[in-house]
Amino acid sequence: MQAQGTLLTSVAFALLAGWLGIAHAAPASIERIDPPNWWVGFHDPTLQLLVHGPAVASLTPSVDYPGVRLTGVTRTANPNYLFLTLQVGASALPGTLPLEFRGDSELLLRRDYQLEARRSGSRERQGFDAADVIYLAMPDRFANGDPSNDQPPGTLDHLDRKDGGARHGGDLAGLVQHIDFLAEMGFTQLWLTPVVENAQPAYSYHGYSITDHYRVDPRYGSNEDLQVLSRVAREHGVGLIADIVVNHIGSGHWWMRDLPDPAWLSGDGARPLTTHMRMSVQDPHGAEVDRRQFIDGWFDTAMPDLHPMFPPLGTYLIQNALWWIEYADLSGLRMDTYSYSDKRFMADFTHRVMAEYPNLNIVGEEFTGDPALVAYWQAGHVNADGYASGLPTSMDFPLRESLLAALTEPEQPGKGLGLVKVYQRLADDFVYAHPERMMVFADNHDTDRLYTQLGHDDALWRMAMTFIATTRGVPQILYGTEVLMANDKLGNDGDRRRDFPGGWAGDRADAFSGRGLAPSVAAAEGFLHTLLTWRHHAAAVQHGTLLHYAPLDGVYVYFRRQGADAVMVALNKNARATTLDLERFSEGLAGALTGVDIFTHARIDLAHSMTLAPRSTSVIELQ
Repeated sequence: MQAQGTLLTSVAFALLAGWLGIAHAAPASIERIDPPNWWVGFHDPTLQLLVHGPAVASLTPSVDYPGVRLTGVTRTANPNYLFLTLQVGASALPGTLPLEFRGDSELLLRRDYQLEARRSGSRERQGFDAADVIYLAMPDRFANGDPSNDQPPGTLDHLDRKDGGARHGGDLAGLVQHIDFLAEMGFTQLWLTPVVENAQPAYSYHGYSITDHYRVDPRYGSNEDLQVLSRVAREHGVGLIADIVVNHIGSGHWWMRDLPDPAWLSGDGARPLTTHMRMSVQDPHGAEVDRRQFIDGWFDTAMPDLHPMFPPLGTYLIQNALWWIEYADLSGLRMDTYSYSDKRFMADFTHRVMAEYPNLNIVGEEFTGDPALVAYWQAGHVNADGYASGLPTSMDFPLRESLLAALTEPEQPGKGLGLVKVYQRLADDFVYAHPERMMVFADNHDTDRLYTQLGHDDALWRMAMTFIATTRGVPQILYGTEVLMANDKLGNDGDRRRDFPGGWAGDRADAFSGRGLAPSVAAAEGFLHTLLTWRHHAAAVQHGTLLHYAPLDGVYVYFRRQGADAVMVALNKNARATTLDLERFSEGLAGALTGVDIFTHARIDLAHSMTLAPRSTSVIELQ
């Protein structure tokens, strides 16, 4: 999206005229330029600079730098903003770009803007895929590596580990100190909930009320600390995924003190809340008023809704994502509240990012159990309305719902209960353009904990973890799942997002070292470690085909195969040992007569039948 010329809303034209009259009497100044720097060598040479300061719109900008041209100047309804459109050509070299601002013909202001060199191979960076296992961590709740930043001067909310809605002190330093733990456990990607500034008076720890798009929240550290985390993580074989929010901001965002234009926010100044009627976007019979209220409605009273189809804002949000990818050396993005933003902008966003980084990955959140709604947003899906998304990966909320039902319901397949639920849901994969790219998970920061939903049942937890790690798609596991973290208060976000044990000095238990863990918790951690480290070398579950069989008598069996590599998985929910007649599974076995159980290392005879232990999980490498 490119902003050129002069863009004024009719509502604000008269207001601007009055402001400009005042501007002539006040000296212009520059307080901020976003992005704070840029790089040469991008595929798209267009760069938009937001210039903010008193009466800056009264100035005339110019640029004199080899390979860089000023091709457009946009003024909005607020005289304190200028939007400059530059073309950073292929011949431009890294260096200091002088930005000059004149009043009439007199040079009044000059700012030096840095153009930097990109990392070698930056454009070709490899994003996350089904070969990875993603660890989702909330920085405030993982580990406090630097207590000195717990309550910086001027922060609006408070630090109190006993308050689930308050800050607890976790930070980037804590993540750096424990990257080795994540790598040793078998995780290859780290997804962080947003780490940019949330200067809100309450509930700011969750990160989704952004108040500065270009600044890491000081309670987590600095921008440079995020670079350190990314570098250390990569040294340990772990990529970094950033959580991006384009639908809304926090009410304390610096824009709200000096809004660039009335069109910057949705709703023409009104503040109706969204209806959450996400199906209104695709509904062929739906009323336009319902669709607009879903898209333009505020997510929360403290979360102003953005209007990204206003060109300067849309470009700003896209460039912000590109900036963080380049600056923090990211391997992917997770897009919050994906369907709540204007779908035309989301197509622009995803296509632009993927054009710049063809091998990157972006995963979008569509929080629904309806596969048709999720499928609509994935790239490659043929939609009846012609909409073409650029989103490579979607979060598989439908499969999550079915997995929990499959494990907790009694086995009554004739009534559609039990393991048949997950079988039926995977049978719906025909609706997805790329089911192998779906992100599979059992819980995340917005749901009750898996161990809680499974009734603190260790056997069912092992089945869930095995399924997530071996079915099709990209597995994601929430921090603390490896140590059976639970929540006592259903639906309570603060309780769902408890502190990771051992992340704070004085914690009674330490999951990083194993100190003080109950035997069952230590066993769970060991189980997941075995499963995930095995998965590193299991080509069949990373990129292989999936063949599954309708569950019978409380047992679900499926196979993954990639060339000569093949794996058989059997989940037995029965409280008794169960014998399988292997003739039924001849297609999946494809002649294999023996296999090795990855947990026990026992050799399994697959010639005629096999017996599954009560309430057991079996993962067998076929020989």
